[in-house]
Amino acid sequence: MKNKRLLILLLILAIAAFFRLWQLDKIPPGLYPDVAIYANDGLNSLQNRDFKVFYPENNGREGLYMWLLALSFSIFGVSVWSIKIVTATIGILTVLGLYFLTKEILQTISYRLQATNIALLASFFLATSFWHTNFSRIGFRAILVPFILVFALYFLIKAFRTQKLSDFILSGIFWGMGFYTYISFRMAVIILAVIIILKFIEYLKKEKPEISRSHIWKKLYLKDGWWKVDVFLIVIFLVALPIGIYFLQHPQDFMGRAAGVSIFQQGNPVKAGILSLISHLGMFNFYGDGNWRHNFANSPMIFWPVGILFLIGIIISIKELIFSIKTKNCSLFIAYCLLFSWFFAMLLPGILTYEGIPHSLRVIGVIPVVYIFSAIGGFAVYQRLKNIIKNPIGLKLILAICLLFFVFVGFSEFYKYFFTWAKNENVEGAFTKKFVEIGYYLNSLPPETEKYVIVNEPGVPVPWPNGIPMPAQTVMLIERTKFGQPKSTYLLPENLDKIKIENGVVIVPMKYDEDLFRELSQRFPEGEIKIIDGIWVYKING
Repeated sequence: MKNKRLLILLLILAIAAFFRLWQLDKIPPGLYPDVAIYANDGLNSLQNRDFKVFYPENNGREGLYMWLLALSFSIFGVSVWSIKIVTATIGILTVLGLYFLTKEILQTISYRLQATNIALLASFFLATSFWHTNFSRIGFRAILVPFILVFALYFLIKAFRTQKLSDFILSGIFWGMGFYTYISFRMAVIILAVIIILKFIEYLKKEKPEISRSHIWKKLYLKDGWWKVDVFLIVIFLVALPIGIYFLQHPQDFMGRAAGVSIFQQGNPVKAGILSLISHLGMFNFYGDGNWRHNFANSPMIFWPVGILFLIGIIISIKELIFSIKTKNCSLFIAYCLLFSWFFAMLLPGILTYEGIPHSLRVIGVIPVVYIFSAIGGFAVYQRLKNIIKNPIGLKLILAICLLFFVFVGFSEFYKYFFTWAKNENVEGAFTKKFVEIGYYLNSLPPETEKYVIVNEPGVPVPWPNGIPMPAQTVMLIERTKFGQPKSTYLLPENLDKIKIENGVVIVPMKYDEDLFRELSQRFPEGEIKIIDGIWVYKING
Protein backbone atom coordinates (compact mmCIF):
# COMPACT_ATOMS: atom_id res chain seq x y z
CA MET A 1 0.00 0.00 0.00
CA LYS A 2 2.88 2.36 0.83
CA ASN A 3 4.57 1.66 -2.53
CA LYS A 4 1.27 2.21 -4.31
CA ARG A 5 0.89 5.67 -2.80
CA LEU A 6 4.51 6.50 -3.61
CA LEU A 7 3.83 5.63 -7.25
CA ILE A 8 0.73 7.83 -7.20
CA LEU A 9 2.78 10.70 -5.77
CA LEU A 10 5.43 10.24 -8.48
CA LEU A 11 2.68 10.24 -11.12
CA ILE A 12 1.29 13.49 -9.70
CA LEU A 13 4.77 15.05 -9.76
CA ALA A 14 5.17 13.91 -13.37
CA ILE A 15 1.85 15.60 -14.23
CA ALA A 16 2.97 18.75 -12.40
CA ALA A 17 6.23 18.73 -14.33
CA PHE A 18 4.45 18.24 -17.66
CA PHE A 19 2.04 21.12 -16.96
CA ARG A 20 4.93 23.42 -16.04
CA LEU A 21 7.59 22.40 -18.55
CA TRP A 22 5.83 21.50 -21.81
CA GLN A 23 6.49 24.17 -24.46
CA LEU A 24 7.92 26.42 -21.73
CA ASP A 25 9.87 28.43 -24.29
CA LYS A 26 6.71 29.21 -26.27
CA ILE A 27 3.84 29.42 -23.77
CA PRO A 28 3.08 32.00 -22.63
CA PRO A 29 4.34 34.00 -25.61
CA GLY A 30 6.48 37.09 -25.18
CA LEU A 31 8.07 38.39 -22.02
CA TYR A 32 6.42 40.97 -19.79
CA PRO A 33 8.69 43.94 -18.86
CA ASP A 34 8.33 43.19 -15.12
CA VAL A 35 9.92 39.80 -15.78
CA ALA A 36 12.56 41.31 -18.07
CA ILE A 37 13.73 43.73 -15.38
CA TYR A 38 14.09 40.79 -12.96
CA ALA A 39 16.31 39.12 -15.53
CA ASN A 40 18.32 42.25 -16.27
CA ASP A 41 18.91 42.80 -12.56
CA GLY A 42 19.87 39.16 -12.09
CA LEU A 43 22.28 39.31 -15.02
CA ASN A 44 23.79 42.60 -13.81
CA SER A 45 24.27 41.07 -10.36
CA LEU A 46 25.99 38.06 -11.90
CA GLN A 47 28.26 40.14 -14.14
CA ASN A 48 29.15 42.70 -11.47
CA ARG A 49 29.09 40.31 -8.48
CA ASP A 50 26.72 42.77 -6.82
CA PHE A 51 23.85 40.85 -5.22
CA LYS A 52 21.38 43.09 -3.41
CA VAL A 53 18.84 42.18 -0.74
CA PHE A 54 16.42 44.62 -2.35
CA TYR A 55 16.29 46.08 -5.87
CA PRO A 56 14.53 49.46 -5.57
CA GLU A 57 13.73 50.05 -9.27
CA ASN A 58 10.19 49.58 -10.61
CA ASN A 59 8.52 50.09 -7.20
CA GLY A 60 11.00 47.75 -5.51
CA ARG A 61 11.60 44.01 -5.51
CA GLU A 62 12.95 41.63 -2.88
CA GLY A 63 16.22 40.01 -3.90
CA LEU A 64 15.82 36.21 -3.70
CA TYR A 65 14.33 35.76 -7.16
CA MET A 66 17.08 37.81 -8.82
CA TRP A 67 19.68 35.62 -7.10
CA LEU A 68 17.97 32.50 -8.44
CA LEU A 69 17.89 33.97 -11.95
CA ALA A 70 21.61 34.72 -11.72
CA LEU A 71 22.19 31.08 -10.73
CA SER A 72 20.10 29.90 -13.68
CA PHE A 73 21.99 32.17 -16.11
CA SER A 74 25.30 30.86 -14.80
CA ILE A 75 24.16 27.27 -15.47
CA PHE A 76 22.04 27.52 -18.62
CA GLY A 77 23.12 30.81 -20.18
CA VAL A 78 20.94 33.86 -20.75
CA SER A 79 17.60 33.10 -22.41
CA VAL A 80 13.87 33.42 -21.86
CA TRP A 81 13.79 29.71 -21.05
CA SER A 82 16.46 30.21 -18.35
CA ILE A 83 14.09 32.68 -16.65
CA LYS A 84 11.01 30.49 -16.85
CA ILE A 85 12.75 27.30 -15.71
CA VAL A 86 13.30 28.90 -12.30
CA THR A 87 9.61 29.50 -11.62
CA ALA A 88 8.61 26.20 -13.24
CA THR A 89 10.96 24.29 -10.92
CA ILE A 90 9.64 26.20 -7.92
CA GLY A 91 6.10 25.31 -8.98
CA ILE A 92 6.89 21.59 -9.21
CA LEU A 93 8.57 21.58 -5.80
CA THR A 94 5.54 23.33 -4.31
CA VAL A 95 3.35 20.40 -5.40
CA LEU A 96 5.68 18.04 -3.53
CA GLY A 97 5.76 20.32 -0.50
CA LEU A 98 1.98 20.52 -0.36
CA TYR A 99 1.80 16.73 -0.13
CA PHE A 100 4.16 16.64 2.85
CA LEU A 101 2.47 19.60 4.56
CA THR A 102 -1.09 18.34 4.14
CA LYS A 103 -0.14 14.92 5.43
CA GLU A 104 1.67 16.48 8.41
CA ILE A 105 -1.27 18.72 9.36
CA LEU A 106 -3.96 16.06 9.03
CA GLN A 107 -2.21 13.00 10.44
CA THR A 108 -2.45 14.56 13.92
CA ILE A 109 -6.28 14.60 13.70
CA SER A 110 -7.14 11.58 11.48
CA TYR A 111 -5.87 8.19 10.49
CA ARG A 112 -2.54 8.30 8.66
CA LEU A 113 -4.14 6.61 5.62
CA GLN A 114 -6.82 9.30 5.38
CA ALA A 115 -4.23 12.06 5.76
CA THR A 116 -2.13 10.52 2.99
CA ASN A 117 -5.10 10.23 0.63
CA ILE A 118 -6.16 13.82 1.24
CA ALA A 119 -2.55 14.95 0.76
CA LEU A 120 -2.37 13.14 -2.59
CA LEU A 121 -5.65 14.71 -3.66
CA ALA A 122 -4.50 18.23 -2.69
CA SER A 123 -1.26 17.75 -4.61
CA PHE A 124 -3.15 16.56 -7.70
CA PHE A 125 -5.43 19.59 -7.65
CA LEU A 126 -2.40 21.87 -7.33
CA ALA A 127 -0.48 19.99 -10.05
CA THR A 128 -3.29 20.52 -12.57
CA SER A 129 -4.39 23.97 -11.41
CA PHE A 130 -4.57 26.59 -14.18
CA TRP A 131 -3.93 29.27 -11.56
CA HIS A 132 -0.75 27.75 -10.17
CA THR A 133 0.46 26.43 -13.54
CA ASN A 134 0.22 29.90 -15.06
CA PHE A 135 2.22 31.61 -12.33
CA SER A 136 4.75 28.76 -12.48
CA ARG A 137 5.45 29.59 -16.13
CA ILE A 138 5.38 33.37 -16.55
CA GLY A 139 8.46 34.33 -14.54
CA PHE A 140 6.94 36.38 -11.69
CA ARG A 141 8.79 36.24 -8.37
CA ALA A 142 5.50 35.86 -6.47
CA ILE A 143 5.50 32.10 -7.19
CA LEU A 144 8.09 31.85 -4.41
CA VAL A 145 5.44 32.69 -1.79
CA PRO A 146 3.43 29.42 -1.91
CA PHE A 147 6.68 27.46 -2.20
CA ILE A 148 8.23 29.06 0.88
CA LEU A 149 4.96 28.83 2.82
CA VAL A 150 4.38 25.11 2.33
CA PHE A 151 7.92 24.18 3.39
CA ALA A 152 8.09 26.71 6.23
CA LEU A 153 4.81 25.37 7.63
CA TYR A 154 5.72 21.74 6.99
CA PHE A 155 8.97 21.88 8.95
CA LEU A 156 7.33 23.91 11.74
CA ILE A 157 4.37 21.54 12.24
CA LYS A 158 6.75 18.59 12.01
CA ALA A 159 9.10 20.23 14.52
CA PHE A 160 6.34 20.55 17.12
CA ARG A 161 5.54 16.86 16.60
CA THR A 162 9.10 15.47 16.59
CA GLN A 163 10.76 18.14 18.76
CA LYS A 164 13.83 17.90 16.52
CA LEU A 165 15.99 21.00 16.60
CA SER A 166 16.92 20.47 12.94
CA ASP A 167 13.26 20.83 11.90
CA PHE A 168 12.92 24.07 13.88
CA ILE A 169 16.08 25.43 12.22
CA LEU A 170 14.96 24.42 8.71
CA SER A 171 11.58 26.01 9.29
CA GLY A 172 13.25 29.18 10.56
CA ILE A 173 15.41 29.37 7.44
CA PHE A 174 12.36 29.09 5.18
CA TRP A 175 10.39 31.68 7.18
CA GLY A 176 13.35 34.05 7.06
CA MET A 177 13.81 33.57 3.31
CA GLY A 178 10.16 34.39 2.79
CA PHE A 179 10.87 38.06 3.46
CA TYR A 180 13.09 38.10 0.34
CA THR A 181 10.30 36.89 -1.97
CA TYR A 182 7.25 39.13 -2.44
CA ILE A 183 5.53 41.74 -0.32
CA SER A 184 2.43 39.60 0.35
CA PHE A 185 4.54 37.10 2.32
CA ARG A 186 4.65 39.54 5.22
CA MET A 187 1.06 38.60 6.05
CA ALA A 188 2.30 35.08 6.83
CA VAL A 189 3.47 36.45 10.18
CA ILE A 190 -0.19 36.17 11.23
CA ILE A 191 -0.15 32.43 10.55
CA LEU A 192 3.09 32.04 12.47
CA ALA A 193 1.70 33.89 15.48
CA VAL A 194 -1.48 31.77 15.47
CA ILE A 195 0.51 28.51 15.44
CA ILE A 196 2.90 29.46 18.24
CA ILE A 197 0.19 30.90 20.48
CA LEU A 198 -2.11 27.90 20.02
CA LYS A 199 0.70 25.41 20.51
CA PHE A 200 1.68 27.16 23.73
CA ILE A 201 -1.91 27.11 25.00
CA GLU A 202 -2.14 23.42 24.09
CA TYR A 203 1.02 22.73 26.07
CA LEU A 204 -0.28 24.55 29.16
CA LYS A 205 -3.59 22.68 29.01
CA LYS A 206 -1.85 19.33 28.79
CA GLU A 207 0.57 20.02 31.61
CA LYS A 208 -1.67 21.92 34.05
CA PRO A 209 1.34 22.28 36.38
CA GLU A 210 0.54 22.74 40.03
CA ILE A 211 3.81 24.49 40.76
CA SER A 212 5.04 28.03 41.09
CA ARG A 213 5.41 30.27 38.09
CA SER A 214 9.22 30.15 38.22
CA HIS A 215 9.14 26.35 38.11
CA ILE A 216 6.74 26.45 35.14
CA TRP A 217 9.31 28.32 33.09
CA LYS A 218 12.08 25.95 34.14
CA LYS A 219 9.98 22.97 33.11
CA LEU A 220 8.92 24.71 29.91
CA TYR A 221 12.45 25.49 28.75
CA LEU A 222 14.74 22.91 30.35
CA LYS A 223 12.61 19.76 30.34
CA ASP A 224 10.07 20.23 27.57
CA GLY A 225 12.29 21.91 25.01
CA TRP A 226 10.50 25.16 24.35
CA TRP A 227 13.92 26.77 24.05
CA LYS A 228 13.92 25.29 20.54
CA VAL A 229 11.11 27.70 19.62
CA ASP A 230 13.42 30.53 20.68
CA VAL A 231 16.12 29.11 18.42
CA PHE A 232 13.55 28.96 15.62
CA LEU A 233 12.64 32.63 16.11
CA ILE A 234 16.30 33.64 16.31
CA VAL A 235 16.99 31.86 13.00
CA ILE A 236 14.13 33.77 11.36
CA PHE A 237 15.51 37.01 12.77
CA LEU A 238 19.06 36.35 11.59
CA VAL A 239 18.03 35.25 8.09
CA ALA A 240 15.72 38.25 7.66
CA LEU A 241 18.10 40.71 9.34
CA PRO A 242 19.85 42.02 6.17
CA ILE A 243 16.60 43.03 4.47
CA GLY A 244 15.29 44.36 7.77
CA ILE A 245 18.34 46.63 8.07
CA TYR A 246 17.80 47.74 4.47
CA PHE A 247 14.21 48.77 5.22
CA LEU A 248 15.31 50.64 8.35
CA GLN A 249 17.73 52.59 6.18
CA HIS A 250 15.24 53.00 3.29
CA PRO A 251 11.77 53.14 4.89
CA GLN A 252 10.25 54.50 1.66
CA ASP A 253 10.90 51.12 0.02
CA PHE A 254 9.10 49.09 2.67
CA MET A 255 5.62 49.40 1.16
CA GLY A 256 6.53 50.29 -2.43
CA ARG A 257 3.60 50.25 -4.84
CA ALA A 258 1.31 48.65 -2.22
CA ALA A 259 0.85 52.04 -0.55
CA GLY A 260 -0.45 53.53 -3.79
CA VAL A 261 -3.17 50.90 -4.28
CA SER A 262 -4.19 50.56 -0.62
CA ILE A 263 -7.87 50.87 0.31
CA PHE A 264 -6.71 53.50 2.83
CA GLN A 265 -6.03 55.80 -0.12
CA GLN A 266 -9.75 55.75 -0.94
CA GLY A 267 -12.27 58.27 0.32
CA ASN A 268 -14.19 55.53 2.13
CA PRO A 269 -11.71 52.79 3.15
CA VAL A 270 -14.39 50.68 4.90
CA LYS A 271 -16.57 50.54 1.80
CA ALA A 272 -13.55 49.83 -0.42
CA GLY A 273 -12.43 47.06 1.95
CA ILE A 274 -15.86 45.40 1.98
CA LEU A 275 -16.09 45.49 -1.82
CA SER A 276 -12.58 44.05 -2.10
CA LEU A 277 -13.39 41.31 0.43
CA ILE A 278 -16.51 40.27 -1.47
CA SER A 279 -14.63 40.35 -4.76
CA HIS A 280 -11.80 38.17 -3.47
CA LEU A 281 -14.09 35.66 -1.76
CA GLY A 282 -16.06 35.36 -5.00
CA MET A 283 -12.99 34.88 -7.19
CA PHE A 284 -12.70 31.16 -6.46
CA ASN A 285 -16.09 30.06 -7.78
CA PHE A 286 -17.79 32.96 -9.55
CA TYR A 287 -15.81 35.89 -11.00
CA GLY A 288 -12.05 35.74 -11.16
CA ASP A 289 -9.14 38.00 -12.05
CA GLY A 290 -9.81 39.95 -15.25
CA ASN A 291 -6.14 40.33 -16.22
CA TRP A 292 -5.25 38.05 -19.15
CA ARG A 293 -1.73 37.77 -17.77
CA HIS A 294 -3.05 36.19 -14.58
CA ASN A 295 -6.10 34.28 -15.71
CA PHE A 296 -8.51 33.40 -18.48
CA ALA A 297 -10.07 36.81 -17.93
CA ASN A 298 -12.89 36.84 -15.36
CA SER A 299 -13.27 33.05 -15.17
CA PRO A 300 -13.28 31.56 -11.64
CA MET A 301 -9.83 30.85 -10.27
CA ILE A 302 -10.79 27.22 -9.50
CA PHE A 303 -12.15 24.80 -12.09
CA TRP A 304 -15.86 24.46 -11.27
CA PRO A 305 -15.97 20.78 -10.05
CA VAL A 306 -12.95 21.42 -7.83
CA GLY A 307 -14.60 24.69 -6.77
CA ILE A 308 -17.63 22.74 -5.53
CA LEU A 309 -15.34 20.47 -3.52
CA PHE A 310 -13.62 23.59 -2.15
CA LEU A 311 -16.95 24.88 -0.80
CA ILE A 312 -17.74 21.46 0.67
CA GLY A 313 -14.30 21.40 2.29
CA ILE A 314 -14.86 24.85 3.80
CA ILE A 315 -18.20 23.75 5.27
CA ILE A 316 -16.72 20.54 6.67
CA SER A 317 -13.78 22.46 8.14
CA ILE A 318 -16.10 24.94 9.86
CA LYS A 319 -18.08 22.04 11.35
CA GLU A 320 -14.88 20.37 12.51
CA LEU A 321 -13.68 23.61 14.07
CA ILE A 322 -16.95 23.98 15.99
CA PHE A 323 -16.78 20.32 17.01
CA SER A 324 -13.22 20.80 18.30
CA ILE A 325 -14.37 23.67 20.51
CA LYS A 326 -17.26 21.64 21.92
CA THR A 327 -15.09 18.59 22.62
CA LYS A 328 -12.03 20.62 23.66
CA ASN A 329 -9.93 18.76 21.12
CA CYS A 330 -6.81 20.94 20.90
CA SER A 331 -5.15 19.08 18.02
CA LEU A 332 -8.25 19.34 15.87
CA PHE A 333 -8.74 22.99 16.81
CA ILE A 334 -5.13 23.93 15.98
CA ALA A 335 -5.22 22.13 12.61
CA TYR A 336 -8.31 23.95 11.37
CA CYS A 337 -7.27 27.27 12.91
CA LEU A 338 -4.04 26.92 10.94
CA LEU A 339 -5.96 26.37 7.69
CA PHE A 340 -8.38 29.25 8.22
CA SER A 341 -5.72 31.68 9.47
CA TRP A 342 -3.65 30.79 6.38
CA PHE A 343 -6.64 31.33 4.09
CA PHE A 344 -7.62 34.74 5.45
CA ALA A 345 -4.09 36.02 6.16
CA MET A 346 -2.98 35.41 2.58
CA LEU A 347 -6.17 36.96 1.21
CA LEU A 348 -5.34 40.21 3.02
CA PRO A 349 -2.81 41.46 0.43
CA GLY A 350 -5.69 41.50 -2.06
CA ILE A 351 -8.45 42.59 0.31
CA LEU A 352 -6.46 45.64 1.43
CA THR A 353 -6.16 46.94 -2.14
CA TYR A 354 -8.72 48.44 -4.50
CA GLU A 355 -6.96 48.31 -7.87
CA GLY A 356 -7.51 45.40 -10.28
CA ILE A 357 -9.65 43.37 -7.89
CA PRO A 358 -9.95 40.46 -7.58
CA HIS A 359 -6.20 40.21 -7.94
CA SER A 360 -4.98 36.61 -8.13
CA LEU A 361 -1.28 37.55 -8.02
CA ARG A 362 -1.44 39.47 -4.74
CA VAL A 363 -3.23 36.55 -3.04
CA ILE A 364 -0.98 33.87 -4.56
CA GLY A 365 -0.08 32.64 -1.07
CA VAL A 366 -3.63 31.32 -0.63
CA ILE A 367 -3.36 28.79 -3.49
CA PRO A 368 -2.05 25.78 -1.48
CA VAL A 369 -4.61 26.03 1.31
CA VAL A 370 -7.42 26.41 -1.24
CA TYR A 371 -6.52 23.00 -2.60
CA ILE A 372 -6.22 21.51 0.89
CA PHE A 373 -9.84 22.56 1.48
CA SER A 374 -10.77 21.14 -1.93
CA ALA A 375 -9.09 17.84 -1.05
CA ILE A 376 -10.91 17.67 2.28
CA GLY A 377 -14.18 18.17 0.41
CA GLY A 378 -13.26 15.63 -2.25
CA PHE A 379 -12.32 12.95 0.24
CA ALA A 380 -15.52 13.57 2.22
CA VAL A 381 -17.62 13.06 -0.92
CA TYR A 382 -15.73 9.84 -1.66
CA GLN A 383 -16.26 8.56 1.89
CA ARG A 384 -19.97 9.38 1.74
CA LEU A 385 -20.37 7.43 -1.49
CA LYS A 386 -18.48 4.48 0.00
CA ASN A 387 -20.80 4.46 3.02
CA ILE A 388 -23.89 4.51 0.80
CA ILE A 389 -22.71 1.93 -1.74
CA LYS A 390 -21.04 -1.00 0.01
CA ASN A 391 -21.30 -3.89 -2.46
CA PRO A 392 -18.12 -4.82 -4.42
CA ILE A 393 -19.52 -3.84 -7.82
CA GLY A 394 -20.65 -0.46 -6.47
CA LEU A 395 -17.22 0.20 -4.97
CA LYS A 396 -15.56 -0.57 -8.30
CA LEU A 397 -17.99 1.82 -9.95
CA ILE A 398 -17.03 4.54 -7.45
CA LEU A 399 -13.34 4.01 -8.22
CA ALA A 400 -14.07 4.21 -11.94
CA ILE A 401 -15.98 7.46 -11.44
CA CYS A 402 -13.09 8.87 -9.39
CA LEU A 403 -10.63 7.94 -12.12
CA LEU A 404 -12.81 9.59 -14.76
CA PHE A 405 -13.08 12.65 -12.52
CA PHE A 406 -9.30 12.96 -12.30
CA VAL A 407 -8.92 12.57 -16.07
CA PHE A 408 -11.67 15.14 -16.63
CA VAL A 409 -10.10 17.69 -14.27
CA GLY A 410 -6.59 17.18 -15.63
CA PHE A 411 -7.56 17.29 -19.30
CA SER A 412 -9.90 20.26 -18.84
CA GLU A 413 -7.26 22.34 -17.07
CA PHE A 414 -4.64 21.29 -19.63
CA TYR A 415 -6.86 22.23 -22.57
CA LYS A 416 -7.91 25.50 -20.97
CA TYR A 417 -4.32 26.61 -20.41
CA PHE A 418 -2.45 25.32 -23.46
CA PHE A 419 -5.15 25.75 -26.08
CA THR A 420 -8.02 28.02 -25.04
CA TRP A 421 -5.98 30.57 -23.08
CA ALA A 422 -2.57 30.34 -24.77
CA LYS A 423 -4.04 30.80 -28.25
CA ASN A 424 -6.27 33.72 -27.28
CA GLU A 425 -5.20 36.91 -29.07
CA ASN A 426 -5.39 38.89 -25.82
CA VAL A 427 -2.57 36.83 -24.31
CA GLU A 428 0.07 37.99 -26.81
CA GLY A 429 -0.64 41.59 -25.92
CA ALA A 430 -0.71 40.84 -22.20
CA PHE A 431 2.80 39.41 -22.41
CA THR A 432 4.09 42.07 -24.86
CA LYS A 433 5.10 39.53 -27.50
CA LYS A 434 5.80 42.41 -29.89
CA PHE A 435 8.67 43.62 -27.68
CA VAL A 436 10.32 40.20 -27.86
CA GLU A 437 9.95 40.18 -31.65
CA ILE A 438 11.61 43.60 -31.82
CA GLY A 439 14.50 42.26 -29.76
CA TYR A 440 15.02 39.23 -32.00
CA TYR A 441 14.79 41.43 -35.10
CA LEU A 442 17.54 43.69 -33.73
CA ASN A 443 19.66 40.62 -32.98
CA SER A 444 19.32 39.52 -36.61
CA LEU A 445 20.79 42.73 -38.05
CA PRO A 446 24.44 42.92 -39.21
CA PRO A 447 26.86 44.09 -36.50
CA GLU A 448 27.82 47.23 -38.44
CA THR A 449 24.21 48.47 -38.58
CA GLU A 450 23.46 51.34 -36.17
CA LYS A 451 20.29 50.48 -34.23
CA TYR A 452 18.00 52.87 -32.42
CA VAL A 453 14.95 51.91 -30.39
CA ILE A 454 12.44 54.69 -29.83
CA VAL A 455 10.76 54.00 -26.49
CA ASN A 456 7.33 55.50 -27.09
CA GLU A 457 5.60 53.22 -24.60
CA PRO A 458 4.70 54.68 -21.18
CA GLY A 459 6.25 53.25 -18.05
CA VAL A 460 8.22 53.85 -14.87
CA PRO A 461 11.72 55.21 -15.69
CA VAL A 462 14.44 52.68 -14.81
CA PRO A 463 17.92 53.91 -13.83
CA TRP A 464 19.63 51.05 -15.72
CA PRO A 465 20.93 51.81 -18.22
CA ASN A 466 19.85 55.44 -18.63
CA GLY A 467 16.41 56.16 -17.18
CA ILE A 468 14.44 54.74 -20.11
CA PRO A 469 10.83 53.62 -19.31
CA MET A 470 10.19 50.05 -18.15
CA PRO A 471 8.82 48.55 -21.42
CA ALA A 472 12.29 48.77 -23.00
CA GLN A 473 13.58 46.21 -20.49
CA THR A 474 12.14 43.38 -22.58
CA VAL A 475 13.91 44.47 -25.77
CA MET A 476 17.15 45.01 -23.86
CA LEU A 477 16.95 41.56 -22.31
CA ILE A 478 16.45 39.89 -25.68
CA GLU A 479 19.51 41.74 -27.00
CA ARG A 480 21.47 40.50 -23.99
CA THR A 481 20.57 36.88 -24.77
CA LYS A 482 22.90 37.22 -27.77
CA PHE A 483 25.38 39.94 -26.90
CA GLY A 484 25.47 40.09 -23.10
CA GLN A 485 24.71 43.82 -23.26
CA PRO A 486 22.24 45.90 -25.33
CA LYS A 487 23.78 46.92 -28.64
CA SER A 488 21.05 49.37 -29.63
CA THR A 489 20.69 52.97 -28.51
CA TYR A 490 17.44 53.59 -26.63
CA LEU A 491 15.89 57.04 -26.98
CA LEU A 492 12.72 58.83 -25.97
CA PRO A 493 10.68 60.34 -28.84
CA GLU A 494 11.80 63.84 -27.85
CA ASN A 495 15.46 62.90 -28.30
CA LEU A 496 15.50 62.11 -32.02
CA ASP A 497 18.23 64.71 -32.49
CA LYS A 498 20.67 62.22 -30.92
CA ILE A 499 20.37 59.88 -33.91
CA LYS A 500 23.62 59.91 -35.90
CA ILE A 501 23.66 58.81 -39.53
CA GLU A 502 26.96 57.20 -40.48
CA ASN A 503 26.59 53.72 -41.93
CA GLY A 504 23.29 51.92 -42.30
CA VAL A 505 20.75 52.88 -39.62
CA VAL A 506 17.61 51.12 -38.45
CA ILE A 507 15.16 52.97 -36.21
CA VAL A 508 12.51 50.88 -34.46
CA PRO A 509 9.67 52.46 -32.45
CA MET A 510 8.27 50.19 -29.75
CA LYS A 511 4.79 50.92 -31.09
CA TYR A 512 3.53 52.32 -34.36
CA ASP A 513 3.04 56.11 -34.31
CA GLU A 514 2.17 57.89 -37.55
CA ASP A 515 3.36 61.27 -36.25
CA LEU A 516 6.69 59.76 -35.19
CA PHE A 517 7.29 58.27 -38.63
CA ARG A 518 6.35 61.59 -40.24
CA GLU A 519 8.95 63.36 -38.12
CA LEU A 520 11.58 60.74 -38.98
CA SER A 521 10.81 61.22 -42.68
CA GLN A 522 11.29 64.97 -42.33
CA ARG A 523 14.55 64.64 -40.40
CA PHE A 524 15.96 61.84 -42.54
CA PRO A 525 14.32 62.02 -45.98
CA GLU A 526 16.75 59.48 -47.40
CA GLY A 527 15.14 56.75 -45.29
CA GLU A 528 12.03 54.67 -45.86
CA ILE A 529 9.29 53.08 -43.77
CA LYS A 530 9.20 49.30 -43.89
CA ILE A 531 7.29 46.47 -42.26
CA ILE A 532 9.64 43.55 -41.57
CA ASP A 533 8.10 40.44 -40.00
CA GLY A 534 5.28 42.58 -38.67
CA ILE A 535 7.63 45.19 -37.15
CA TRP A 536 7.47 48.82 -38.25
CA VAL A 537 10.96 50.18 -38.90
CA TYR A 538 12.52 53.27 -40.42
CA LYS A 539 15.51 52.13 -42.46
CA ILE A 540 18.26 54.41 -43.72
CA ASN A 541 20.79 52.79 -46.03
CA GLY A 542 24.41 53.79 -45.58
